[in-house]
Amino acid sequence: CFFSTFAQSLDPNCIINCLFTLFVLMLCTDSAVERRALRESVFPRFREHCRHTLGLDVQVIDPYECSDPGRWPDETTRHKLIQECRDTSAGPFLLYGAFSLPSQVEVSEFQLLLQESQRAGLSTLELERVYGRDENTIPPSYCLRPPHEQAGVRQAQEKETEEMMMMEKDEERKKVFQTAVGLCVHHGLMTPEKAAAPDQPTDEALLSELCDIFLPGLITSYEILLYTITTECDRRYGYTTARRRTYADSLCQQAYSDLVKLTDSFNMSDPVDALARGKAEQEELCTELSQFYELIRPEEDEVKAYVLQRDQQCPLVLTGGTCTGKTVLMAHCARQHVSDSDGKPNAVLNPKSTTPAMSLCELKVHLSTLLSSLPSPKRPLVLILDGLDQTENNCGLQVIERLPSPLPPGVKLILTVSSNQKHILQAIRLHYPQCSPPLCNSEDSGQSGYVHVQLGPACRKGCVKMLASHLCRSGRRVTSGQQALVNQALTSCCLPLYVRLLHTHASLWHSDSEVTESSLPDGVHPSISALLDLLEQKHGYFLVSRAVSYLTLSRTGLTEAELTDLLSSDNRVLAEYVQQGESSSSKMRVSQVSVERLLLDLRGFLMRRTVGGSHVLFWVSRHFGLVVAKRYLGANEVKRELHSEMADYFTGRWACGCSKPLQVNQESGEMAVYVDRQPASQPFAFSSSKGVGRVNLRKVLELPHHLQESGRGEELEDMLLTSLGFHQAMVRAGLLEDLVVMLDGGKDSSGLNFARERWLLGSILKSSSCFLQSSPLEMPTVMEMSLIPYLEAFPALEGYIREIRKERRKSGSGVGVVLWPAPSAVPAIKCVQSDAKTGKVKEAAGTECGIVAVLMDDDSLWIWKGVGCDIVELSLNCEQEEVKFAGVKSSGQFILLSTHSNKLLMWDVTGPECFLEVKDPSKTESSQCTLDEIQRFAACQEKICVQWKDESFVSVFEISSETMTHFQCQSSVNCLVCSSDCTYMYCGEEGGTVSIFNTNTRSLLGTCSRSSHSAVVSVILCENNWEMLCVDRRGNVALWDVAAKAHLPILLKEGSPGAESNDVLSTDYSNEFHTLLVCQSQQVTLWDTLELEELDQFLAPRGKTFTEAVFSHDGHLFLALLDKCCLVLVWSVSTGKCLLSLETGTSTLPFTLIKTASDVICVGRDGCLTLWDSEMICAAGTALKMGCGVKEVAVEQEGEGFYTTDGSEMVWKWNLETGLPYIYLQHNGPVEKLRLSLDSVHLVILSAGEIYIWQTKSGLNIVRISGSRATDILLTPNCNFGVSVSERGLSRVWKLANGGAVCSIHLYLSDAQISSESTFLIGRRRGDLLAASLWSGSISKRFSCVESSEHVVAFHSLSEHPDFVVVIAASGSVYTWKVAEETVCRHFQLPYTLHCQPQDFHMSSDGSYALLSTDNEAVTILDLTQIRLCSFKAKGPVIKACLDRSGLYVIYVSCPTDLDSNCVCHLHVRPVLTVIRLADGTQIGSVCLPKNPLTLAVCEQQCVVVGFEDGSVGVYSLLDVNVNGKETEKWKEHLPRYLSQCPFDRTLSTWVPLKTPNITWP
Repeated sequence: CFFSTFAQSLDPNCIINCLFTLFVLMLCTDSAVERRALRESVFPRFREHCRHTLGLDVQVIDPYECSDPGRWPDETTRHKLIQECRDTSAGPFLLYGAFSLPSQVEVSEFQLLLQESQRAGLSTLELERVYGRDENTIPPSYCLRPPHEQAGVRQAQEKETEEMMMMEKDEERKKVFQTAVGLCVHHGLMTPEKAAAPDQPTDEALLSELCDIFLPGLITSYEILLYTITTECDRRYGYTTARRRTYADSLCQQAYSDLVKLTDSFNMSDPVDALARGKAEQEELCTELSQFYELIRPEEDEVKAYVLQRDQQCPLVLTGGTCTGKTVLMAHCARQHVSDSDGKPNAVLNPKSTTPAMSLCELKVHLSTLLSSLPSPKRPLVLILDGLDQTENNCGLQVIERLPSPLPPGVKLILTVSSNQKHILQAIRLHYPQCSPPLCNSEDSGQSGYVHVQLGPACRKGCVKMLASHLCRSGRRVTSGQQALVNQALTSCCLPLYVRLLHTHASLWHSDSEVTESSLPDGVHPSISALLDLLEQKHGYFLVSRAVSYLTLSRTGLTEAELTDLLSSDNRVLAEYVQQGESSSSKMRVSQVSVERLLLDLRGFLMRRTVGGSHVLFWVSRHFGLVVAKRYLGANEVKRELHSEMADYFTGRWACGCSKPLQVNQESGEMAVYVDRQPASQPFAFSSSKGVGRVNLRKVLELPHHLQESGRGEELEDMLLTSLGFHQAMVRAGLLEDLVVMLDGGKDSSGLNFARERWLLGSILKSSSCFLQSSPLEMPTVMEMSLIPYLEAFPALEGYIREIRKERRKSGSGVGVVLWPAPSAVPAIKCVQSDAKTGKVKEAAGTECGIVAVLMDDDSLWIWKGVGCDIVELSLNCEQEEVKFAGVKSSGQFILLSTHSNKLLMWDVTGPECFLEVKDPSKTESSQCTLDEIQRFAACQEKICVQWKDESFVSVFEISSETMTHFQCQSSVNCLVCSSDCTYMYCGEEGGTVSIFNTNTRSLLGTCSRSSHSAVVSVILCENNWEMLCVDRRGNVALWDVAAKAHLPILLKEGSPGAESNDVLSTDYSNEFHTLLVCQSQQVTLWDTLELEELDQFLAPRGKTFTEAVFSHDGHLFLALLDKCCLVLVWSVSTGKCLLSLETGTSTLPFTLIKTASDVICVGRDGCLTLWDSEMICAAGTALKMGCGVKEVAVEQEGEGFYTTDGSEMVWKWNLETGLPYIYLQHNGPVEKLRLSLDSVHLVILSAGEIYIWQTKSGLNIVRISGSRATDILLTPNCNFGVSVSERGLSRVWKLANGGAVCSIHLYLSDAQISSESTFLIGRRRGDLLAASLWSGSISKRFSCVESSEHVVAFHSLSEHPDFVVVIAASGSVYTWKVAEETVCRHFQLPYTLHCQPQDFHMSSDGSYALLSTDNEAVTILDLTQIRLCSFKAKGPVIKACLDRSGLYVIYVSCPTDLDSNCVCHLHVRPVLTVIRLADGTQIGSVCLPKNPLTLAVCEQQCVVVGFEDGSVGVYSLLDVNVNGKETEKWKEHLPRYLSQCPFDRTLSTWVPLKTPNITWP
């Protein structure tokens, strides 16, 4: 039989555990085939089912799985395993029935059994041989001896013969034991309950009792599923192999079906948010650790007193030696005394090894969050940082620097540090210089800066009692002689962890065991090693070594099921398993019971805690990890190998039937066998038929760590850091901040390939964090909209976008982007925060390769070296004194530093971090100039040219000879420029002169000056044609020819700014476009240096002044800083418009802009660096858009392009394939109306009262009509005629082909429409609805409401029902009017509260749906198929709405209003485009629009065209497999095509209109 049941206490509606445990106890002798079939085909499938549908893992424990009976667990172990199932499983399935000898029998009972057996004439020699008396048990008992282990290697035949003999003897012992028990019960010497066996002693009676009484009663009471079989084959031959296989297959099918049916009734709660999850995990951690607090410590009272003290603003530091129990004490205090304070406990942050490793950035974020949100007078925050000296990467000192000093009110800080970490204690003392006196009990506390509590070793007496208590709980004790040795050991080591380890060893002693001093390890680490020795002997070397190694190397711990998977995937473990007698097969695993037995032996030293919703095992003390690392992981190769194995497991490399090769020993030698280890699959999110699948948090938390530690950086980047699936999982799991930290990079990211791509991804996620935390499922859409404009700059992210679109197609619905609108802002790819505590930037410099040096006003210098680096302080020592810096300058690849010790240091940033001292041999040490006197310098590989402040000479330092030469000028030098090899030097002087020197010959070549003699502030040398630009202080420009070195420079041209100018602040030059930029406080002037003409002048915004301006890298834009403005503004050189505003992400003002080879860097006044990619700025700034807001859109029938107008003289035609406009249609006045015929053959434009008819194929303006006085234009559905509607004149009907007039309509009809048959012009007039014939112009039909006081407010013709018009009256009555027959039918009355809005009223072509209203933050639809009103609630006021022509969708744009007062997220305030499927009200998708829309149009290809207020256009595609099944080819989403031509160099075709009208209407 084979049956299963739930535990009685299980409530399927309240599942809180994360594990199913199946405990299999089938009859071991005759169920091997069935058990194996279940293990290989049922349980793996059931495990995957539970993981995907319930988020629960499954582990299967079959105690008889091993083929060697000697390795079966004894009765005591089985009972412990069953109890573990009850304690940890969400639903234990118990499959029951088998007998084995008990492992322990009390002395009196064993003697009774022997007596009864001997009276019955049974031999008890075998029982006496296998049982031995042990006085160390409580009560004294006879214990089953372990099986004898034969030494040496036995031949296969001998081994088989011996195993058969052992099995026969075992059966004999069982029969004797069962018989003796039965006799005792029969004679009344033992109760049946005590015997735990049926009354009758025979096997037949036992089987009869089981089948006839016990099982039927159990089945009836517990509704157990029962699996039985009746044999009908010949009893002489029994089952054939085929019959048994057939039965096993049917059993597997039925068992799987029943298991799934049982679990489908579970109602799993939704996952909690990350904050709540983290809080619960911290509380659980405290609870688990506090259970190890067994010795009362007096230091507990000091901690309690500190917590209750209100006015204490310094931390408490708990110090102690190794293993003194600091962590356990803190956990106990957090549970007891923090909870007893007036406010409830707030946070316990534990960066030590008992918690998942936390990076410094993560810790900083967590601290900031806690300190800003939690503390209050009524709810104080008690923050515990445990193991500050044991943090990852030894960042304890940096953690201390980030702690607030003094502590804010309502905050208590407790730190634990090892006593020998003097540098940590010193850092705390310096960080908290003052300490309130009330609690400073120690002698040095008044000067220490913190409350100091020293935790020493426990007393020996307490340790002895603790050991005795542990032995008693485990049913053991020790003899007096053994106790003496224990007391001696505890005298030398009184640590709680040592006591627990000592208990493990002492519990194995028998009363007759020979125990000596050498039997007891003399410390914690030797005790752990001795424990591992015992485990290796019991369980095997590789099973133990790999199990503890995997637990040690895990980042967050491992579940039992994961540990078994890893051990099964480990070839060394599985090979050892095969060598122990297990036969290799195509599907094979390490038995779960083997792992569980090992974990039972480690129970006191492994802690089960919840991490990411899973119960994981973790070492109680970090010292286990230290011993394991030293014992098994000494070589880095072994560490990397095991990390790689764990990475393979969490990537799912060997899951889903993928076999892994295993080397096994055969008679013919060693050979590879491919074995399916059946590990669990590892998707980022589990797919589920019940909705959105759960995130695989185990993979998310573990995989990055193992890929990093195994040296598989490329896989880390490809599979995780630039993977959409990983990003989605992290965001959905509430780990967005952690993801941003990972993408931002750190110490281990320098070897990765796509640092800039990761920076961009992290920057977008960070800027969208508020929105994504509330709407995590919108992450793919947010990333797509943010990345697509910049794919040309980051082509490596194309795969990321393809993943997004593949995911959308897989989901079957969504809104995608076909044409992206021009960006109005550019995200910074990185923000680097300086750790400078106080002060402002004094000076900053940067090199072309991207290295930035920032000098603060406290004379500290901070360096940022780019990819994978933080801003770090440069620390130099000279003559055992720390160097203080006075200034920093840069030129090309060189940085020049000056110090307060009168030294100049030059650094070539392309080489090693080596500083060359620049000395002037002619000066003494005391008279050496400092950099405070240096204005600028120019350098090459051989020379350094230095300009001194307010000096009339410049100096040239030759690096090879270390000599310095001074060159004298006529007046003080204001600027300096050199040729690329520093041969020629040009010095601009205060007197308006430029002196030219040859540094090789050390001679003056000549001078030049203007007649005005205004001070020269900038000199720019164009070496390609040897021309020199000079800019004086007032902005005047002079161009000189300096090609002839032997002659004086020749003045070519001069130029002066047109407006009144002031002092020049900065200059920049674009070699490509020969354009000079001159920045002054009130204007920025651009000069064409070829003709030396002023190109343009940009005035500063009113009330603002410029402080700096530079060209973009391509020269089409320039970037400028304004005073008292935190933004960097970007202007277009060609149009003069301010296109972009770049946010620095900080509230501090910018200090300067640095342009590197690939980036623009803004240095903030606080030292923060903000980086923008130059290509991104170019892409955003050069994106084409119309001059004003898009007012109308007309889409071609074939979907190849569309037309837009912004009200100017130009109409743009766009090509969807390129995403760019390619034709301009020119008109002689502002465009008022834009109409495209349904066949897309004719385009009709109303411009300044004139009508233009264009042929779209040829681009010819075939008709230009003047004198129309039209206010609107309509085109007939048959594409033959047009109607010009005039409010104050005649409305005319004319032919599209030639503009020939057909007729005139004398009455003005408002809101006019053309009937579907192209026969009538229908419109409202004085409350009625009139229909004018398009052939005669006469009013031939009229619709009037029944009530004379009522009037028509809205109407719509139906293209699929051309005879009918739907009419809505002011009262809400809905009519249909058959125009030809002039018949009216009143259908129903709308609610009086609903007011139909004529401007919104729209109907589908078949008349099924009508859009009535967009009031009250809702879209109201009239469903005419079911005569009902449907209201779709929007997130705010609806500003645009429309139906698609076929009536499948309603599309609307709303502006969110329900915002948190603290929310500053840009996505939360953006308009949202939403698409609703009308058939069932399902939201197909939504997308945040980047700016405010002005127009909204839907085309038949199910795409939405949006025109924005800044002149840009966006096209969005609708994907809905329930309707269209696939994307429309014409509007299929595509990636941008990279254009080899610059956007400003592209020439667009222009369609020119007729010079004069060819038709004039009177």
